[in-house]
Amino acid sequence: MHPTYLGKILLRWCDRCHVPVLGKTCACGTATREVPLTPPGDARPAFPHDIALINRIYGEHFGAPLIAPGQLVLLNKVPDDDRMEEIIIGGGNAGSIRYLPKERCWEPIPRPEAYALFHPTKRVVTVEDGVAPFIRDKSMSLLRPGMISIDDAVREGDEVFIVTESGECIGVGRVKVNAAEARAMEKGQVVRTRRNVASAIVPGAATWDDAVRANAEILNQAEAEAIRFVQDVTAAYPLQPTISYSGGKDSLATLLVVRKALGNVPLLFADTGFEFPETCANIEAVREKYNAEVVRTNTSETFYRTLEREGPPAVNARWCCSVCKLLPVAETIRSTWGECLSFIGQRRYESLKRAESNRVWKNPTVKVQVSAAPIQDWTALHVWLYIFRENAPYNVLYGRGLDRIGCFMCPSSDMALIHMIEAEFPDLWEPWKEKLDSWQKENGLPGDWVESGAWRIREGVHAQQKRRHH
Repeated sequence: MHPTYLGKILLRWCDRCHVPVLGKTCACGTATREVPLTPPGDARPAFPHDIALINRIYGEHFGAPLIAPGQLVLLNKVPDDDRMEEIIIGGGNAGSIRYLPKERCWEPIPRPEAYALFHPTKRVVTVEDGVAPFIRDKSMSLLRPGMISIDDAVREGDEVFIVTESGECIGVGRVKVNAAEARAMEKGQVVRTRRNVASAIVPGAATWDDAVRANAEILNQAEAEAIRFVQDVTAAYPLQPTISYSGGKDSLATLLVVRKALGNVPLLFADTGFEFPETCANIEAVREKYNAEVVRTNTSETFYRTLEREGPPAVNARWCCSVCKLLPVAETIRSTWGECLSFIGQRRYESLKRAESNRVWKNPTVKVQVSAAPIQDWTALHVWLYIFRENAPYNVLYGRGLDRIGCFMCPSSDMALIHMIEAEFPDLWEPWKEKLDSWQKENGLPGDWVESGAWRIREGVHAQQKRRHH
């Protein structure tokens, strides 16, 4: 999938402090260096749960964990058929993890630089020193005559490290044959190597408090600009100011900015009835900490009536947003204030649509609401460092592997997230799966329609129905 730039990639690294920095100079005075990221480049902190997942994946495949304790790690979601995350350690790209929906598992896709971080004991291919210039410098594939040994665990399709007899990692790639076949070969390709942009990794211990201090002036400037924006928009639109709060990180950062600009402002929470319990708990924690008034939309059975008529919402037919959010929000605003000005945690790095959006706009479905985005140009790292600095109560679901907060059965979720929700939130998922199973049976759809995630794509439903009726 082709990566898209939604804004300038701002991530850099300080090798003195061992922290990510969003500017060319760290607070310590050291010049920072660029970190190679695949666009859109919206890297975020890896929480202990994320690090444990990465170490489990690399441990299963290569016999050792990739990440040592004490290092700051970032994850950068990149375009993929389902989900793929680049792993940033020590200011460099150490590789990725990719989710395979059919197999319901993750695979590691390492880079040569990762070899300096850990000592793999499995899936290593040893080669003659003489082939190093061809593989390391020219990214040529490994042919059988240059191979000395191959680990017994290697199977066709595995990712492997290519290491010389003197101990230098000269490349990584995907094996074309299993270990036994490779040994029996006299010629031919053993590993198809992968060309990567060079990425310097300088490991070192640091904390997120260190990262906040390193970005102190950058955060101050971002906050000051956002506060000015809030105050200017409020002056231009003399309506009741509100904060659209979802329980997610971006709306939390927006709340913090707006409170500093305007003081205590009501929170507008679109209670769809499909929120995680942890999200509802976060709403309450925020209400208590900031003594905030929370105005909730009214939950109704409209969703299920629409479901019976339209079928499950899909990525390209998200009627659920209008039914569960926009229309109830419009009605709540109308009955509570008549009209309002809502500050929303929209950011350009989230999607092309949001990157192209105006910073102040009106949704045609919610004509009684003027929307404004104070943190439109912030990256995810701006948001998280700001939240850490302010010691704000963020949703605990981020620490459990969710990178976005919303309805638990959102059709825009990747299968990696859906499978995680199935496993960890069965009380939520099982009733929804029953609805999907019922629709599948009523419409004569394939047996794997639910399991494969085809319910998330409306064309798939129409195509299957068309075939059935013909």
